[in-house]
Amino acid sequence: MIGFAGMLFSMTTPARVLVTEEIADTGLDQLRAAGHMVDVRLDLGPTDLPAALVGAQALIIRSATDVTEDLLMGANDLRVVGRAGVGLDNVDVDAATKRGVMVVNAPQSNVVSAAEQTMALILATARNTAQADAALKAGRWERSRWTGIELQDKTLAIIGLGRIGKLVAQRSLAFGMKLIGYDPFVSEDRARQMSVELVDLDTLAARADIVTVHVARTPETIGLIGADFLAKAKPGIRIVNVARGGIVDEAALYDALVSGKVAGAGLDVFKTEPCTDSPLFTLPNVVVTPHLGASTYEAQDKAGVTIAEQVNLALAGDFVPFAVNIDAAEVAGTMRPFLPLAEQLGAIFASLVGSLPPAIEVKFEGDIGGVDNSLARLSAVKGILSLSHDEPVSYVNAASILVDRGITVDAVARSTSHDYVNRLEISGGGRSVAATLLGLRDEARIVGIDGHDLDVPPSDHLLVIRNDNRPGIIGKVGTALGDANINIDDMDVGRDVAGRTAVMVIAIGAQIPDRVLAALRTLDGVISVDSVSV
Repeated sequence: MIGFAGMLFSMTTPARVLVTEEIADTGLDQLRAAGHMVDVRLDLGPTDLPAALVGAQALIIRSATDVTEDLLMGANDLRVVGRAGVGLDNVDVDAATKRGVMVVNAPQSNVVSAAEQTMALILATARNTAQADAALKAGRWERSRWTGIELQDKTLAIIGLGRIGKLVAQRSLAFGMKLIGYDPFVSEDRARQMSVELVDLDTLAARADIVTVHVARTPETIGLIGADFLAKAKPGIRIVNVARGGIVDEAALYDALVSGKVAGAGLDVFKTEPCTDSPLFTLPNVVVTPHLGASTYEAQDKAGVTIAEQVNLALAGDFVPFAVNIDAAEVAGTMRPFLPLAEQLGAIFASLVGSLPPAIEVKFEGDIGGVDNSLARLSAVKGILSLSHDEPVSYVNAASILVDRGITVDAVARSTSHDYVNRLEISGGGRSVAATLLGLRDEARIVGIDGHDLDVPPSDHLLVIRNDNRPGIIGKVGTALGDANINIDDMDVGRDVAGRTAVMVIAIGAQIPDRVLAALRTLDGVISVDSVSV
C-alpha cells in the first residue's frame, strides 16, 4: 500500500542501524528497545563508509555525511536513511527514491531553537553585546563606544514567513517591534494573523531597521541580500541570517558594513562551512556564530528522538509521518510518469506567478483524468512550495504548509483532452502553465502558457516573453540575448486564439541577469518579460 507516508516495507527481523554522527542517547535507546542492532561509527571517512554500509538496513546521519548516488548503489540492503535535522542538502533524495530507499528527517526539531538564535543575534547586533564583552575581558571599559539601539518601535523585516519566521514574529512582538515581511507564498490574510504587513523587497529594504531571513537556499534566494538590496536599504540597517549561507552575499555585506550603510550584522551561517576565516570576522560591527541555530540540548534531543521514531516506523512497515520521498510502484501506471512532471510544473508555475495566489487549480485531462490524482496533486504542491519554504517540503507536510500559507490547491479531472492523450495544467492568479509527456520515452513538453499553445522542453531556466504578434520582435530578442552573450538552448512561439499576442518561451543555460531582463522589457512590442528559474 502507498500512502502519504511514502514507501512502506516491513522488517520482521531486527535490523542493523548504522549511525555515523552523534544523536541523542534517548534516540539510540529507542532503536535498541525495538530490537535493532545499533552500530555507532563516528570515525568513518568517505572512503570507509561504503564498506560499513554493507549489511545495514538503516543509516542515520546529520549534516556531515554525504549520501550520494554512488554510495547508494553499493548499499543493497539499505531501506531507510534518517537525517537527524531539517536540511537534506547532503542526501541525494532522487537517487534514494530510484533505489527504493526511504528518506526521513526531523523537520520540526529545531524550529524553536532557530527562532531563539535569531532573537539572540538581533539583540546582540542591537546592543553590541559580543564586542563589549570582548573589550571588557581585554581590560577596556568602553561604555560610550558600544552604545546600541532599542528594539521597541523599530521595524523588523522578516523574509520568509514559514514556521521559523512565524516564531520570530511572535517573539518580536513582545519587544514592541513593528513587523513587515516578504514572502510571495503567503497570503495577506495569513500574514495579517501574524501581525505582519506584507511588502515587496524594495519597500522592505527601504523601511527595515533590522532584516532577518528564514528561507531555503534555492537559485532564487542565493544572493537575495546582495549589493542591489543593500543599495536600496535604509541607512543603518542591521542584517541577521540564521537560515542558510549564501542567501546573504558576504562580499556585498562586507562592503556595506565598511561604508557604514549597514550598521551591524549577526551571522550564524556562511556560504562555505566550516568557515574559520572571513573578511567579515575583522569588522567590529559583526557578530558571528558557527551554525548554532539547532545547537541546543532540546533541539538535539528532539532530532534524535524524532529520527529514531521515524526509522523504527519505517523498518516496521508502519506509517512514517516525516518521509520525504515516495515509491510510485503502486500508483496507477498511467499516472506514475506524471509525478515528477507535476512537481516540475509546480515549480515553474510558482516562479512564473511570483506571488502565489490564494487559490490554485491543478487540472488533469485525458487518461490521467480517470485515475486517482491525489499523489500527483501533492507532487504539484511540492513543486509549488519548493522555491519558498524554509524547510524541505514532503508529501506528508505539503498539505499542512498550504493551510499555514492560507492557500488552497484544488484538483479538477477530465477524461478528455482536445489535443493530447494526457495534459496537466496548473493555473491561478491569472497565470497558467500546461505540460504533457510525449512518445515512448515520455519526454516532457510545456504545451501552454497563459492560453498560448507551445511545444518546448521544460528547463531550469526559462524566459517567458509576451509580445505583440507582429514581425521583427523575435529578431530583436535574439539580438539582445546575443549581445549579452546568452545562448538559446531551445525556443518556441505560441499565439493566442485571437492572434493579437504571442508568447516566446526560451530555454537558456543559466539565470538571466537583471540588466538583460531590463533591456528586454524596453524593446518595442514586448509586453512583459518573466524569468523562470527552478
